[in-house]
Amino acid sequence: MSSSSKTIVWFRRDLRIDDNPALAAAARDGSVFPVYIWCPKEEEQFYPGRVSRWWLKQSLAHLEQSLKSLGAEFVLIKTHSTLSALLDCIKATGATKLVFNHLYDPVSLVRDHNIKEKLAEAGISVRSYNGDLLYEPWEIYDEKGQAFMTFDAYWDKCLNMQMEPISFLPPWRLVQVAGTVERCSIEDLGLENETEKASNALLGRAWSPGWGSADKAITEFVEHNLCDYSRSRLKVGGNSTSLLSPYLHFGELSVRKVFQSARMKQILWRREQNSQGEESVTLFLKAVGLREYSRYLTFNFPFTHERPLLSNLKYFPWNADVNRFKAWRQGRTGYPLVDAGMRELWATGWIHNRIRVIVSSFAVKFLLLPWRWGMKYFWDTLLDADLECDILGWQYISGSLPDGHELERLDSPQIQGSKFDPEGEYVRQWLPELARMPTEWIHHPWDAPHTVLKAAGVELGLNYPKPIIDIDIAREHLREAIFKMWEMEAAAKAATSDGMNEEVFDNSIGIETSAIPKVILKENSSCPTYSSNDQRVPSFQNGNNGSLHRKRAKCVEEERLPADKSNNHNKQTGTSRGEEDLCSTAESSASKRQSISRMSFSVPRSCSLSDGRPMQECELSDMKQSWQEKIDLEQTSSKNGN
Repeated sequence: MSSSSKTIVWFRRDLRIDDNPALAAAARDGSVFPVYIWCPKEEEQFYPGRVSRWWLKQSLAHLEQSLKSLGAEFVLIKTHSTLSALLDCIKATGATKLVFNHLYDPVSLVRDHNIKEKLAEAGISVRSYNGDLLYEPWEIYDEKGQAFMTFDAYWDKCLNMQMEPISFLPPWRLVQVAGTVERCSIEDLGLENETEKASNALLGRAWSPGWGSADKAITEFVEHNLCDYSRSRLKVGGNSTSLLSPYLHFGELSVRKVFQSARMKQILWRREQNSQGEESVTLFLKAVGLREYSRYLTFNFPFTHERPLLSNLKYFPWNADVNRFKAWRQGRTGYPLVDAGMRELWATGWIHNRIRVIVSSFAVKFLLLPWRWGMKYFWDTLLDADLECDILGWQYISGSLPDGHELERLDSPQIQGSKFDPEGEYVRQWLPELARMPTEWIHHPWDAPHTVLKAAGVELGLNYPKPIIDIDIAREHLREAIFKMWEMEAAAKAATSDGMNEEVFDNSIGIETSAIPKVILKENSSCPTYSSNDQRVPSFQNGNNGSLHRKRAKCVEEERLPADKSNNHNKQTGTSRGEEDLCSTAESSASKRQSISRMSFSVPRSCSLSDGRPMQECELSDMKQSWQEKIDLEQTSSKNGN
């Protein structure tokens, strides 16, 4: 390539200088024009939440300074069309090439494929690179050429493949392409409004976004905390995990660097016969592998953001109860560990992975809430909100994956609390109303004697809610729902085998979708600039999940409590009297569901009831406000109520 080559470097979730394949390729070929394009319209219902946008803003500022020190101006653009913005950059600079690193969520796959085709038609060379994964999704298949359906098989294949030790050093300097486009400042992007700044200021005390901070974070973790990871990772509260997920999501940290740093420690500890260190690295790399697997599943099964991977789950009768969803979001379920987790999530944008499993399992198994409601709420509130990881997590919990939690499995929050928060420190930190409760009763205050509650200042149903549902009743409801699911599946199969044209509602598709452009799959790319590094799109063989089933499993009962502690919960739910009825994403209205082919991608829009009928318009009257506005109002209302 000529040294005079002019290249647009399109940054997305790869906000780093170090080990950035697209940036390295552009710098090697000639002058560069680094650009970040913010297009809220294209984000649709996956518009980032407040804390995620705060992180993005800080990360962009950090990257801007880094690029400037290397000799390049970072161009920020806010637009209604990413394609139009890129064409404007090409026209203004005379660039002949565009480079970027891959993304794997269905929305990005469609957009990127469309952009490649349009630019190729205009004679622009487009190159894309793997800057996010150890291996591309299309590189890992079984002996039959099929996508792996279980994590263990997938990760075992990855670990036994020949790793390419390619890590790109940051460029020493960059040559800026001359050209002027309509640009904006970081503030003008609108990632943070005035009402959010006070809350966001607190985030800066605990977190330091930016690729430079990410580099320090991985070094600190590997050198000081990795060896104890096997023992500390399950302790909720505090910094018991690596805390690297936000850096990985925004691409401030290379996953190759994380993997190689941990592996080097494992080799060293193996020589020193440090078995605990070896085990810690194995467990930590498994966590890295799960992130890889989330992208693998999303690429090979691009419908998983709205449909379960296992086909029988589409008949599950979810309970679209917005009041229970609200109680869960606010941390008012009456189960202390669940409530503590949800309140920490709202206050900090972060919760321990174990707590994520507990609160999501409670929503799905106890309350039978549609798993996509919970996934969307996590997306709106988590600092490290990551669509692919959220899809994997919620499908795992809801029994939608072949190797996920059994749908029949129902874990007691009380027992989970005793296991992961034995002294009740975590609960006391986030539920001040229970701060004086004795450790013996902290995870099940409904069983405490009246004298104990009075001494602790706890009035169930007043300053702390009674359990939203009795655990035995929840278990029975779950069992009934599973039986109904099997019955509906059997009815659907019988109708099909008899040749009858009977319609059976898909209860899992509780969120209506709007169609987005189809991806036309071809054996060979029509783009004349195609290379082996380029992004691929899902193949026909994995476009349909109709043949995937999980065998019926025996109901997995939770551990039984001692007799003196297993009294039935009071079934009345206590809620704050000052709370207002505010609607949520789960109630959002949309136009009639459009039919899409298996080669189309679609994104969640609104919800239907468990029997397949759309929610009535009278229930959707408040949907003019945005999701984030409702959450902000809800928090204000809660404070006023207190």
